[in-house]
Amino acid sequence: MLENYLPIIAFIILGVAFGVGPLVLSFLLAPNRPDAEKSSPYECGFEAFEDSRMKFDVRFYLVAILFIIFDLEIAFLFPWAIVLDEVGLFGLLSMAVFLSLLVVGFIYEWKKGALEWE
Repeated sequence: MLENYLPIIAFIILGVAFGVGPLVLSFLLAPNRPDAEKSSPYECGFEAFEDSRMKFDVRFYLVAILFIIFDLEIAFLFPWAIVLDEVGLFGLLSMAVFLSLLVVGFIYEWKKGALEWE
């Protein structure tokens, strides 16, 4: 029974070794020369002037939703385009429904003003 799981256990051990091994080696072998300049806080080359825990404008989240909408659309369009001949009319109608739902989401974002930046 155990011989069935032996390859899986070997892959897990190998994966952990490849993931954790370089981290451990870097902590052991890397030079540690702390410096005031290296330890100083930085943000885009200058000192931070506000609290890092400030609230983001909601437009950032709306842009993120737009990215997800279009990323999702592309991720589903490529495989669908490859098998278009095999899926026939049903696949065409399914993709039309899918794209129409994405267009409704895009129109909602547009009406909310997510595409207008001040």
